[in-house]
Order: sequence, then C-alpha cells, then structure tokens
Amino acid sequence: MKGKRFFGWLAVAVGAALASISMILAQVGDSTPIYLDSKRPVEERISDLMSRMTLKEKIGQLNLPCVYVEDLGKDIPSKREACKRFAAGTYTQDIGPGCGFFTLANETLPEGTRRQAEFFNELQKIALTQTRLKIPLMEDEEGTHGVMSSGNTVFPEGLAVGSSFDMDLVKAIYAAAAEEARAVGIHMLSTLVMEVDRDPRMGRNEEAYTEDPYLYMRIGENIVRGTQGYDISAPDKVIAVLTDFPTQSEPASGLERGAIEVSDRSLRENFMPPWIGAITKAGGLGVMAGYPEIEDVPAHASEKWMNDVLRNEIGFKGVVESEGMGFDSLVYEHIVPNQKEAGILSLKAGVDLDITYEPAYMGLLVESVQEGRVPMALVDRALRRVLEQKFRLGLFENPYVNVDHAVQVVHSQAHQDLALRAGREGIVLLKNEKSVLPLRKDLKSVAVIGPNADDVMDQLGDYSPKEVLQHVTTVIEGVKAAVSPKTKVTHVRGCEITGTDKSGFAEAVKAARGADVAIVVVGERQHITNGADAHGQPTDGEGHDVASLDLSGVQEDLIQAVYATGTPTVVVLINGRPLSTRWTSEHVPALVEAWEPGEQGGEAVADVLFGNYNPTGRLAISVPRHSGQLPVYYNYKPSKAYWIGEGWTGHKGYVDMPGTPLYPFG
Repeated sequence: MKGKRFFGWLAVAVGAALASISMILAQVGDSTPIYLDSKRPVEERISDLMSRMTLKEKIGQLNLPCVYVEDLGKDIPSKREACKRFAAGTYTQDIGPGCGFFTLANETLPEGTRRQAEFFNELQKIALTQTRLKIPLMEDEEGTHGVMSSGNTVFPEGLAVGSSFDMDLVKAIYAAAAEEARAVGIHMLSTLVMEVDRDPRMGRNEEAYTEDPYLYMRIGENIVRGTQGYDISAPDKVIAVLTDFPTQSEPASGLERGAIEVSDRSLRENFMPPWIGAITKAGGLGVMAGYPEIEDVPAHASEKWMNDVLRNEIGFKGVVESEGMGFDSLVYEHIVPNQKEAGILSLKAGVDLDITYEPAYMGLLVESVQEGRVPMALVDRALRRVLEQKFRLGLFENPYVNVDHAVQVVHSQAHQDLALRAGREGIVLLKNEKSVLPLRKDLKSVAVIGPNADDVMDQLGDYSPKEVLQHVTTVIEGVKAAVSPKTKVTHVRGCEITGTDKSGFAEAVKAARGADVAIVVVGERQHITNGADAHGQPTDGEGHDVASLDLSGVQEDLIQAVYATGTPTVVVLINGRPLSTRWTSEHVPALVEAWEPGEQGGEAVADVLFGNYNPTGRLAISVPRHSGQLPVYYNYKPSKAYWIGEGWTGHKGYVDMPGTPLYPFG
C-alpha cells in the first residue's frame, strides 16, 4: 500500500510539473505580453507592464506637459514637432516616452475638429509603433465649460450654470463636453472646479459655481456623472479632473495663490462637500493639486491633504495632477530651495502627474531615485495610478478615433441647443420695477449701448478656445433677431470696460434720446483677449484679481448718462463675478444678470428681455454692496447677524452702509 501511495503521489507531482512546464513553454511561445492581453485582469496587466519598464520609462509616464510651455516650442509648427518627438521618447534623453499632453488641441490645432482628431491619431500611431512598450497616450484638455479647443461648443461658465439650480442641466452640459472631447481623442477634462466661491475678488473664481456647500456638492456629483458616467471606456466618456484640492477660493487678500487661512473645521464643513459629492458619491477619477499653502504647507507637499484626507477619508481612487508650474510653489513659499527637492516632497505627498514641463518630475527625479533619496516604491505608486487610467479608458484596445464621427459630434445642433438652454436658465432677473420687462417686440426704436453688447470673448468667459470658429450670437444680434423687422436698432459702444475715455458718451446719449428704450450692456473684460488691446485691459479671469467689485472704468457713468435722458433704461450685466452696482440698483428700473452666458448668450438675453423666456435663474452667490463687506456669503456666523441688526451701537451694519448684501443668495 505504501508503495502504491508513493507512486501515486509521484505521478501527480510529475503531472503537475509537466503542466507547469507546458504553461511556461506556452507563455514563452506566445508573442503577446500579458499587459497587451485584453482578457487578463487590469491589475495583472499593469504589474506585467511595470515589470518591463526602465526607470526613465516609468518617469516618462509621469509627465503630461501643457503644450503652451515654451519648452515644447515657441510657435505651432515647432510645438507639433516637439509633441511627436516627446510621444516617441526622443525629445529629451532625461526620460522615456511621455504620458500624453495637456492643452495640445487649443495650443496647436486651431483648424478645428477634423485636424484635431487626425493629429491625435497620428500621435497615437507614434506611441504604438515607435516606442519599445507601445503604451498609448492619454490626452488632457481644459473643460471648464466645454472642451477648450477650436470648434467645440462653448457653454455658459461658472455662476451662470450654478444660478440655474438645475442638476439635470449640469449633467447634460458635461456629458456633451465629454462626448465632444472623446470624439477627437481627448481622454481627460480638467479645471472642473470644486472650489466654493467665497471671495469674488479673485479672478479665477469665475470658474466656480456657487458659494453654497450643499448646492456645490450636488453640482459636483452631476458634473462627474455627466463627464465619466459609470464606465470611462465608453466612447463618449472621459475622466473628470477636479480642481483644485483642497481649495484656493478664499485666499488671503483675495489674491491668486494667496494662503488659505481658514480653520480645519471650516475646510471640512464648507470646502469639502463639493469634493465629497464629486468623489465619494460619484467616483471622480482626477484631481489637480492646488497652489496655496494650507496650514503653512503648499498643497503639492501636503501628505495630510493629498493623501490622508483625499485618499483615506474621501476615498479618491484616481490620479492627482500638479497645477501649472505647481512644483514651483514649494520654492517660492521657501519650503525647499529648488525643483529637485520639490519633486521629492510632491511625489511623497501623492502628486502623480506633472502637467507642465518642470524638472521636478523629469531628469532630477531620475537622479533622486538613483541616489537612493526616492524609493522606487513611490515612483511605482504614481505610475500604477497613471497606467490604471489608461487601461480603464480602454486605450490599449481602442487608441484611435473615427475622424468622420468626430466631425458629426462636435458642435452638433443638439449641443448648440443645449448651450442656448443653459444660457437662458442661468440668467437672473435682479430687478424689474413697474414691469419694464418684458419689452414689446414692436417698439419703433431700440438703442443697444455698452462695451459688452457685441463682444464675443467677454460673453464666453475664461478658459474658452483661443480660436472660436463658430458664430457666437452677441446681445446686439439677439436683440435684432427678437424685435419686429420694422424696429430700428441702434448700436453704440459708449465706452470701454476700463479707462476714463468718455468720448463715446455723446453718441450714446443721442441714441438713447431717439429710442423707445435703452438697453445698456456692461460688465467685465476677459483675460483671454491676450492682454491690452484696443478695448482696454482685462479685468477678470485667472490671475486677474480686483480690490473693488464696482463696475470698472466709466461704465457706471455711462449708465447714469443714458438714464438721465429719461428713456426707459434696462441694464444687462455680462460678468464672471458679482458686481456691487449700488447706483444702478437704486435708480435703474430693470437689471438683468446674465453672467457669462456662452456662445448662444445673446439670444438667451434677448429671449428674456422680450418675453420669449421667463427668467428662472436664482443667485448662486450673494452680491455685495461693496468689497469691504467681504465675506458676504449667506451662511455667516451668528456674530455677523448681530451686527447686521442693531448691534450695541444702535446702527445697522457699517457706519457708511448696511451690512446686508445688495442681492442675497438664492
């Protein structure tokens, strides 16, 4: 019996050994690596691919540079050539082939959809045929209110979307943006802002949606649902990159990149809800680290916020990008002396991808690993997160796009109609005394006055394409289309957004006196107009902060001059931040807040003015009387409520004005 048992065991052992040998031989004979086998589990494919990668190849995949940097060329031809070489891994010897690119289409492909889809296919072919491991590229583009590249639909921005209070609309906007992005070969939409709008002085707060934490949580949830859906490998879905964690929207002095000097409790109570909605509830897979220091540590180096809170508490499972030149925040905040040290701290904190062209995550990081200062485990941690997104997107199986399909999808009629709907829903009727509105369509004459009555880029807002190929309906065009063919419509600019020139006032007054009604369209100027030009300096957008929330330049003087004619006057605001229009609110009978209403905004405004659409928008942010009131958001502490009342001094609020907002939230 013992002998039979022994030989039986031996037979089993030999059989198992032969089976193992057969499996090994089969794998050796199989030319397809495990990571390219779509039938294998994703985790197994990632591990296999990582095991084959050199250090430089690994760090190459941690770089997704913005194409606006001059490191990739100073003009479009040189940038395109640099992108091809960067994809092939031949542009620099410091690292291997790159992960992909950020803002490539907007910077180098102004021809529109067809050329964008063709070029992204061309880059994918380079990655799949000219690199050793054939890792497909992952492309990223700004998506604040539509894909930021030529030809794509430009939806209303920020507070216009928030003021709709319409979650189905929010979801639809970002689903449309995702569909247009994926159609041309873009896989991530960035600057989907999750920062509660607490200080409107900061220019980039125009990208945010509301001051209210709960409303923002719902908006965040629906942005991600629209952008990602439930399967990012779907042909109309992309990764939502949420901006900027944990926040930068209430900086010291209201200045860009100012320190965040609020308590830990306030951060969790007021600033975390949007992130919980977008990540915990909806599963957002992309996050951008913020610039500012929080508790004396810039976000890029904060293990507490980028790892402990973001990943362990909120449950984030995706990839963290740097901000543009974000590693440099550690240098100018005097945390570290140079980029090399910044890279070490940032990788440890949990920043996975460099989106500019900073040395911190390039040759210097290779050196730090080789010197033993950075464990390979940290590089592998970031790399695994990046590769997982590429696998989940299905890029290894479907790297290319159908060019003809892209042309059909981008800026489709359905998306144009959605832009009009969004423009209408975001408009807020602030004031309408004596039922001045709606205006009659059969008026004999209408004077449309003001610097924003016919300005395309001011109407579109921040993070809009450099080259706008489609027609944008401005307010003057909307008015002309809304009134009777017999109505005479006169257009006078009157003044600029900035400056002191009143030479256009006389013509504006003459037009108003000769009209049945005067529509004055004023507001703010966008920085996307590339600085100073014939129409003055920009006043809003990223990097354009203000100390005063009053109308800039002589715009309020223009309103006063028109109003003084006695002609019934309506004021329309086109702006990214709430404006303290005290005189206008007191005197002018009708005031319409249109925010930045997008490419169909002129028609949306005219629909409200002439009764084609009954305005349903509600303020998603409080409008202050003066910037000296800030903060003015509605969920203030009881101590402020005491002062808004009588207080112990017997007067309400400030000595020189009430403590209440000019127009309250909601």
